[in-house]
Amino acid sequence: MKRAFVTGITGQDGSYLTELLLAKGYEVHGLVRRSSTFNRGRIEPLYLNAKGEKVPLYLHYGDLSDSGNLFALLRKIDPQEVYNLGAQSHVKVSFETPEYTSDVNAIGTVRLLEAIRQLDLDARFYQASSSELYGKTSALKQDESTPFHPRSPYGFAKLMAYWATVNYRESYGMFASNGILFNHESPRRGEGFVTRKITISLARILAGLDKELRLGNLDAKRDWGFAGDFTELIWRILQHKEADDFVIATGETHSVREFLQEAFSYKGLDWQKYVKIDPAYMRPAEVDYLCGDSAKAQRLLGWTPKVKFKELVRMMVDADIKELQSKPMARQISPNP
Repeated sequence: MKRAFVTGITGQDGSYLTELLLAKGYEVHGLVRRSSTFNRGRIEPLYLNAKGEKVPLYLHYGDLSDSGNLFALLRKIDPQEVYNLGAQSHVKVSFETPEYTSDVNAIGTVRLLEAIRQLDLDARFYQASSSELYGKTSALKQDESTPFHPRSPYGFAKLMAYWATVNYRESYGMFASNGILFNHESPRRGEGFVTRKITISLARILAGLDKELRLGNLDAKRDWGFAGDFTELIWRILQHKEADDFVIATGETHSVREFLQEAFSYKGLDWQKYVKIDPAYMRPAEVDYLCGDSAKAQRLLGWTPKVKFKELVRMMVDADIKELQSKPMARQISPNP
């Protein structure tokens, strides 16, 4: 039985990846931070399989800022695959916490790589890189050869992590690969991200709990895919015969305005009657346009995204309406501060 170590296991990507790994017969170990709140809702349903049997899923307290703990855990677990999905993942928040974002996203990656190297583990390493590496780009589509120009502390921290992964591969012969993930969403997306903010607010407006939704730049265009599709490719990257770097994207771009239009019109509403532009949600430096070219992954790994934009938006809207209806008293606080 293969053993996998997953950082960021309680997040959107971590939960989908864990679900996939367990279905493939892995023993999965996840890194979780100690917190006063219990944030494991995404992975709680995964502890039992369809037959009601307990699965080999184990959580360990730790942090990407604590190298001693990472060394101890990796020595004990001795995984064959390490997936680094953990990060301070909110771009706007990174402008407010640049030092913390850099420590976790950049140096945290180095700590993991160095632990694998010094322990001489026979482990394949995956680094969750980001389309935010491209930032201010003039390329109509971004692929593995497109120059990087990050526009946020999140972006430049992820850029260091990307090059650290490449460097450890080239310097020490480690199997270390990057997946350059473009925006990927799902009903498990964090509530602070614009797509979930839209679908949660729509559910609340339909229920009569909110009257408006405040957002920032509606013209930003992103390549939005389904997180479940993307984690399938993440796994395939570590099954490839050699370490390499791959763009993970759909090849389509849509603006925040288009996401709003699709979500609200799906429920028969005109989004313009409810949305207010709030300067508080504007970034100091904006990334206006991102659209990925995943031809390399499609050619070498046989992967194609399955869920289309309209289906993704409607999936998220339906999920948030269902959640609000199932827990009416738990969602009385508006996502708009």
